[in-house]
Amino acid sequence: MTRDRLGRGVAALALPAMLTGCVQLSAPEKPIEINLNINIRQEVVVRLQEDVNKLIEDNPGVF
Repeated sequence: MTRDRLGRGVAALALPAMLTGCVQLSAPEKPIEINLNINIRQEVVVRLQEDVNKLIEDNPGVF
């Protein structure tokens, strides 16, 4: 290929890229809110149950 043909080929490939639409990104007006509803009840109940079992074992006459 000659330089002239190469230049035309590059220009032919670049032209459609220059004519495509523009992509715009913008931040939302309101802040993004992430709502995490986490249920920790099960872990607390298990820990309390272990503590109660240990307390009963240590003091069998109280209960």
